[in-house]
Amino acid sequence: MAEPFSSSKDDLIQHIKRLGTYLALKMSNLFSISFQKLDPRSVGAIAGLAVAIVFTYRLMRSPAAPPRRQPKRQTPSTSSSSISTQSNTTLMPSGVCLPSEDLRAQHVVDEFFQPVKPTLGQIVRQKLSEGRKVTCRLLGVILEESSPEELQKQATVKSSVLDVLLEITKFCDLYLMERVIDDESEKNVLLALENAGIFTSGGLVKDKVLFCSTENGRTSFVRQLEPDWHIDTNPEILSQLARFIKYQLHISPVRSERTAANVFSAPSLEHFFGCA
Repeated sequence: MAEPFSSSKDDLIQHIKRLGTYLALKMSNLFSISFQKLDPRSVGAIAGLAVAIVFTYRLMRSPAAPPRRQPKRQTPSTSSSSISTQSNTTLMPSGVCLPSEDLRAQHVVDEFFQPVKPTLGQIVRQKLSEGRKVTCRLLGVILEESSPEELQKQATVKSSVLDVLLEITKFCDLYLMERVIDDESEKNVLLALENAGIFTSGGLVKDKVLFCSTENGRTSFVRQLEPDWHIDTNPEILSQLARFIKYQLHISPVRSERTAANVFSAPSLEHFFGCA
């Protein structure tokens, strides 16, 4: 294979030389210039022109490349047809979804962006405006009883207020206080709080349950402790303490007018924290 290629190459070179010589002679005769007087640059230019003409001629004579033969397409069988259908289904664009898939995707998005419901502890901290010390009356707020006379017989902790009370004890320094008539009333109150688990589950200790014999005594307790919040059912006490206490909560089943900007009202303690 190398010999025919080299011989054809030599023949091409000889043809180019002959063509260059012929063109040079013709040009020299045309302009009455002898071939010997031509400078090498002129001969090189003529030879380059000849080479370009030869290669252009061979390129135009070269046959076009035959078209590639396409392989015969086999008729797909039933099994291959089903496989092809499955593959086409698999290769469907990801943006094309069935209606059921759209509904499922929308459901997932809705659940993802659904607002998270705050816990009771978070609600307590938010409602108390991050207050760290709280004083609270027992009668009518923590206890079912509403008068000191009832405490002589028994004391009952409201079941509905227990969760809120425990959350307050976890977050705040809580003091409970009440006016009592005798020592038996104090025992009944402490026993009711203990049975409700306030001293065990919460952070409350018995020393933070204060008793007095008059309403003014409760007012003195509050002023001495200087809490962030005071919770009471007596509007007169709340009015007296409005100048000294940052926030107060008036617990009353009957909606009353707001006596001061820092005094809030609610039917019950659990209602104020949204647990009613």
